[in-house]
Amino acid sequence: MSARTIFSLRGVTKTWAAPDEEFQLSIPRLDIKAGQRIAVLGQSGCGKSTLLDILAMTLEPTTSKAFRFEPETGNSTDIHEAWSSRRMDRLAGLRGRHIGYVLQTGGLLPFITVRENIELPRRLCGLPVNGVPRALAERLKIGDQLEKLPATLSVGQRQRVAVARALSHEPSVVLADEPTASLDPHTAAEVMELFVELAAQRNITLLVASHDWARVTELGLTRLHHEQVDEKGVLRSEFHS
Repeated sequence: MSARTIFSLRGVTKTWAAPDEEFQLSIPRLDIKAGQRIAVLGQSGCGKSTLLDILAMTLEPTTSKAFRFEPETGNSTDIHEAWSSRRMDRLAGLRGRHIGYVLQTGGLLPFITVRENIELPRRLCGLPVNGVPRALAERLKIGDQLEKLPATLSVGQRQRVAVARALSHEPSVVLADEPTASLDPHTAAEVMELFVELAAQRNITLLVASHDWARVTELGLTRLHHEQVDEKGVLRSEFHS
């Protein structure tokens, strides 16, 4: 039995107009299967973060012919229709339960402890805390930092907390935007290896935006195809499967 298609996009674009040039992120056709681990590669400014924001349903496309999300078998949602009908509650509910997001800077809440940051997604979803957050923290080597505030941690430790938080509510998908860009090479390699391993163990669909081609190759991630063209005053960045 083939894996279900968790994301299916057709003719999705996001356009920005500038005084001297128009930029368009174009997604002609994109199908992402459940359990895939994908690298979104490209130079800075090519639209990697924009693509992740569209998939996270935090950024509305300019145009969309079709956009479906099926986080669980038999639970498919027409995201194009939800945006069109302004069903923000529906989009927020899908994000909160089924998607984890790791930002370049971690995005941790500074006024609560590491433990509370990791537990937060589970509490918002109404899931029991159980031992999941602590187990993730131990696995990511931050088990001794749980009662500290994020500001007291190193940059590498904060990124480990961000990874644990994104995984803690056992989402269907985790999106990561250059999650190790601010780390030294040794720490970056260690964090990424653990990140991919934990996602694989939980059969989580993983998309990582990166420009580190060597590490992507080492980890065996599938590369999302990217092309960039400049024609008639439009700089178009195109991602497709």
